[in-house]
Order: sequence, then structure tokens, then C-alpha cells
Amino acid sequence: MTNLIADIKIPDSKLAVEAAELVRDHADDLLWNHSNRTFLFAAMRGNMNQMKYDSELLYISSLFHDLGITPAFRSPDKRFEVDGANAARDFLKSRGVPEESVRLVWDAVALHTSIGIVEYKETEVALMNFGVAYDVVGKNFDLISAEVRQQVVEAFPRSGLKHNILNAFLEGFKHKPETTFGTINADICEMLLPGYKRPNFCHLVHHSKWDE
Repeated sequence: MTNLIADIKIPDSKLAVEAAELVRDHADDLLWNHSNRTFLFAAMRGNMNQMKYDSELLYISSLFHDLGITPAFRSPDKRFEVDGANAARDFLKSRGVPEESVRLVWDAVALHTSIGIVEYKETEVALMNFGVAYDVVGKNFDLISAEVRQQVVEAFPRSGLKHNILNAFLEGFKHKPETTFGTINADICEMLLPGYKRPNFCHLVHHSKWDE
């Protein structure tokens, strides 16, 4: 596979290649291709806006952002975003990456579904969220031309993402649906998880143990 797709260079440093190998070992085609498209769309957005960003860190963040739903990295009690962020942190620390870069990647992965917050974080963090939203729900779809989108999809096919991604997510947290409370992932549980009843914050306030 070429390292240049739609004028975006896929990072090929030793660190980036090792990250890609780790993720490829655990991600199926659906997640692998989605993660790579996320990076490409994120980088395009950064280039369009003439933003300075660390391509290697953006790539690694994109690769790891959904790793927390895979069997090897899903925990029994944490949000899947945190599982992926912890996996990225462990990987980077084991390679001696500076703490500030580790923190940046951790934030990008952990916050990538935190709409209304993540877009105000550091450039790499905000860009990665753009890439995720672009690929999953088509947010700001017309910012990228059909020709460029086609180049990306030819390199990393969507593999039926529109019809398969929700079930893929559910597999990552159906054993711990309580971790989706207050997040967009509760929508997935409500739609696809039999017997799931979404907690209601107002109910929790009114039925707390406080007298008033």
C-alpha cells in the first residue's frame, strides 16, 4: 500500500509502524479501515485550515481511538474510550515517548466522543474528533470533495460501516452498559441491547438520599 493517499502521507516512523502493527493485530477490517480514514480526513481538515499538527501523534491517536472495543483491550468497568486511551498510553510509554505527547494522545482517544468539549482541545485532539465524526456520521460532509473521498475509500474500504459499526461498538460495551451513561453510546445500548433502560439524570437527582 502506498504511503501517500489523497496527498496525505501516512506516517512511517518506527513508532508509527509499531503502533499500526499492534492495532492491526487486534482490529478487524471494519475498525482498521475506519481508523485509517479517520486519520486521513483529520489531516485533510488540518491542511485545509493551515493548522500546525503532529502527524505522527494524530495518526497514532486515530489508530487507537476504537481499540477499547476489541476483546484484548476492553475492560470490565471503564468506558471503551478510556480503555483505548490507556492502551495508547501504555504503548507510548513503553517506547519512551515524552509525557506531554502521551497525554495528548490519551486525551484525543479518551475524549473523541465528548461532543461539545473535544473540539476545544489541542489541535491533534480536535482534528481527530473531526475525522471520527466525518467518517461515522458524515458531519461537514461537503468539506471534502467526492473525488478525494473516493481515493480514501479505495485505499481503506468502508466495509459496510453504515450498517455494521453500531453493532461493533455494542460488542465493546454490552457487558458494561452502565459506562455509557451520559454519552452518545447510550443511544446504541437503547437501540440494540435487549432489556436496556437508559438511566435518567433527573430521576437520579429526585431519588437521591438527600432530604432536600
